[in-house]
Amino acid sequence: MNSKPEILLLAPLPQFLLGPLWEACICHSYFMTEHKETLLAEAGPRIRGIVMAGGSQAPVELLKKLPALEIISVFGVGYDGVPVEYCRQRGIHVTNTPDVLTDDVADIAVGLILMTSRRLAEAERYVRAQQWPRAPFPLAHSLRGKTAGILGLGRIGKAIAERLVPHGLKIAYHGRHAQSDVSYHYCDGLKSLAEESDFLVVACPGGAGTHHLVDAEILRALGPHGTVINIARGSVVDEQALVTALNSGTIRSAGLDVFEHEPQIPAELLNDERVVLLPHIGSATQETREAMAALCVGNVNAHFSGAPLLTPV
Repeated sequence: MNSKPEILLLAPLPQFLLGPLWEACICHSYFMTEHKETLLAEAGPRIRGIVMAGGSQAPVELLKKLPALEIISVFGVGYDGVPVEYCRQRGIHVTNTPDVLTDDVADIAVGLILMTSRRLAEAERYVRAQQWPRAPFPLAHSLRGKTAGILGLGRIGKAIAERLVPHGLKIAYHGRHAQSDVSYHYCDGLKSLAEESDFLVVACPGGAGTHHLVDAEILRALGPHGTVINIARGSVVDEQALVTALNSGTIRSAGLDVFEHEPQIPAELLNDERVVLLPHIGSATQETREAMAALCVGNVNAHFSGAPLLTPV
């Protein structure tokens, strides 16, 4: 009898995570099989763990078919795809991989601010198209003296703020409550934050509670000199409202690493020169992904060995 615990994989995972998982567990690739119900019928009663990516989903309907489930280990900081309250009721542990990706995600946010304000992606395309000999590239916009309004001043939000201050930006923020350990200006409403901001930086968790939090009203408050930066979850921004705001000149530009239905992106965004688009690469460095993998499998191993979880939700 094999003593290894059996787990279900809900998303494609890098080899440096799969290797240690296969050493420690018997892995069933739910996301790959065409016969999901057959897999659940045969292995479902023995499945004790789930490993999933931050952007994948673990619906209640699936979890109900796994009566022996004990732990869900998320390969990512966001766990909005996990029904946390249901897991609490069933006694299912949930873990994620915070902290190790904070710096890389914050760097991408700053990069998007620089790219949108200084029009760097447009300028690079301008040079490649050999337009420079014909005319100078149009003027862009300076960062100094501008305000970055951060929606969600958690680990990543604070790291973004720390990087932006040396660039000469003022920092404001909105969250559930004011934080006594920071000197940044707190706005008690998202609309007032948008009104103060030149860059509205979305750094809050995803999920039902923040769905379309940045809507048409917030975009109007941001105004024609404003830019939306999103490195959180695509669901936080009403994507159609964003398209409309860009088309009408309600806002100036946008820098996006995440999208509502990624990897599908609306044609209006793809064709808009004022929008910088990245393929959800906030944590996509070799160093960070390997650290995330170690933490993800570390939580699985800790649970099945009876040790304390490393990063419980």
